[in-house]
Amino acid sequence: MKATIVTIGDEILIGQIVDTNSGYIAKALDKIGVQTHEMLSISDDKQHILNTFASLQNKVDLVLITGGLGPTKDDITKHTFCEYFEDTLVVNQEVLAHVTAIIEGFYKRPITQLNRDQALVPSKCEVLFNKMGTAPGMWMKKENTVYISLPGVPYEMKYIVENEIIPKVVKEYKRPYIIHKTILTYGQGESMIAERIENWENNLPEYIKLAYLPNPGRVRLRLTARGENKEILENAIQENIASLTKIIGDIIVGFDEEDTIEVVLGRLLSKQGKTISTAESCTGGKIAQMFTSVAGSSQYFRGSVVSYATDTKVSVLGVSQSTIDEHSVVSASVAKEMVLGIKKLMKTDYAIATTGNAGPSKGNTDAEIGTVFIALATPAEIIVEEFNFGQPREKVIDRTANKALEMLQKEIMKSTFN
Repeated sequence: MKATIVTIGDEILIGQIVDTNSGYIAKALDKIGVQTHEMLSISDDKQHILNTFASLQNKVDLVLITGGLGPTKDDITKHTFCEYFEDTLVVNQEVLAHVTAIIEGFYKRPITQLNRDQALVPSKCEVLFNKMGTAPGMWMKKENTVYISLPGVPYEMKYIVENEIIPKVVKEYKRPYIIHKTILTYGQGESMIAERIENWENNLPEYIKLAYLPNPGRVRLRLTARGENKEILENAIQENIASLTKIIGDIIVGFDEEDTIEVVLGRLLSKQGKTISTAESCTGGKIAQMFTSVAGSSQYFRGSVVSYATDTKVSVLGVSQSTIDEHSVVSASVAKEMVLGIKKLMKTDYAIATTGNAGPSKGNTDAEIGTVFIALATPAEIIVEEFNFGQPREKVIDRTANKALEMLQKEIMKSTFN
């Protein structure tokens, strides 16, 4: 099965909001074996919408549209559906009762005609009930293509996808199985990994595809298997992961999308009963944000000091002014004193400190733009490493944060196996 996802709204096309709906829908469809053929964003223009519908007719099995279902005049999706399907709008009593209950029961105000109009749907459509809002979804079929209209509000869209669309597609369509497994690696770039696993990759079964998904400091390797027999696919995936682990097990830190390095570190720290803190200058709190993005991180993450200004390094972390004067603020010596200061301040087992010149100008240091020092304090020692992550500024910050967590992961793993 193939699907096309269409988002309707000028606010997306001008960059006023970011389309997150398409990614969510694509993931939900993929889990049940429906391949997303393409994603489109189009304007709030009736003729543009009609032309898009016509161009997709009989080319894909499902067309999922989000947006344009609100109560105002610029929400034209329902009217466009009627024109495309040669239909008229009628009041759906179940939807009207639901809308009334929300407006009068929850918001405690009289229902207006605009609110009542939310219950208008094409007479030929199958209503997809929206428990989370007032705009119902719509399911209509023309020849070999089903057109599904969804509200643009993300939590309303998600409710309908999870509770109405996915169960209906599973029930009514025969679909192949799609199995994904993602391997998370740290410490080596895409090209180096490709060289190491070239023979393994060349010997993958034809029904298993490998994709490289690089980010600063890390590369995800996604295996995708498609076929009719779920058990065969799962066994083949596991066998190939086992053989891959023998080749690059030294850089594998986790599996699947959820196993980011911050999740892996959280598990390791929790298991050992250890704590971590951070003192960040050039990363501006990004490492702390990565740690705290994980639910339950308060168990091991004690806190952070974003010592962006030089005097904050001195007054809060206890960095010596003479050290700064002698070595400059971007130096191994300052990074070392920062990490010792935060470890003592937060009373943690591990600590990370970053200081560097992310650019675009040198500021109050002579260090080259892109130069970064990362200090790591473990229960046994202090490690300081120098890097040059180049430019632009965003790349320097991302790579510094990822490298710091990679250094921490390696040291924790050392203590685990020693």
